Amino acid sequence: MSTGAGGTPAEGRWLIAANVVRWRRYGEGGQELRPGTKSYRGGSKVYVIETYPGAGHEQLTTIGRGRHTGTYIRIDMSTRNLHNFRAVPVYSPTVLRLCEEADVGGCWTARGDAEELAARLGVLAAEHRATHWTAPHPTPCRCHECLTLGSV
Repeated sequence: MSTGAGGTPAEGRWLIAANVVRWRRYGEGGQELRPGTKSYRGGSKVYVIETYPGAGHEQLTTIGRGRHTGTYIRIDMSTRNLHNFRAVPVYSPTVLRLCEEADVGGCWTARGDAEELAARLGVLAAEHRATHWTAPHPTPCRCHECLTLGSV
C-alpha cells in the first residue's frame, strides 16, 4: 500500500485509463497512417479526466506523458484515438494534482461509476473510428481496427 506524508495511507482515486492507438488513419480520405498522435506515442497510457457529453463524447480531456518531453501533460483529444478503456485506482500525486487543477470532476471515488463510463467510452471510440473515414482502408493498413482484426 502506498503511503503519503507522515506514513499515512495515500488516498487513491478512480480514473479511466486508456491507451493511445499505435497507428491512426490520417490525411485525405484517411489514406495515410501516423504512429500515435501529435502529443502521445502510440500505446501510451493516458487518464481520461473529462468527457463532453453534449458532443457525444467525441472529445476527451486526458492526462499522460507527452511524446516529446516525457512529462505529464493535459490535453483534449479525439475519442477515436484511444482504446482499451478501463477503470483503475490512481495514487500518482502528479496525476491527481493535474486532475484537481483541471477542476473537471473526472476523479471518481466509486469504482462502479468509473467502470460504467469506461465501458461506454470503449464502445463509442470503436464507433467513432468506424464512421470517421468514409474511404476504404489503405493497403496495407496498420490502423487500430486492421491490427485488431489481424490478431484475432
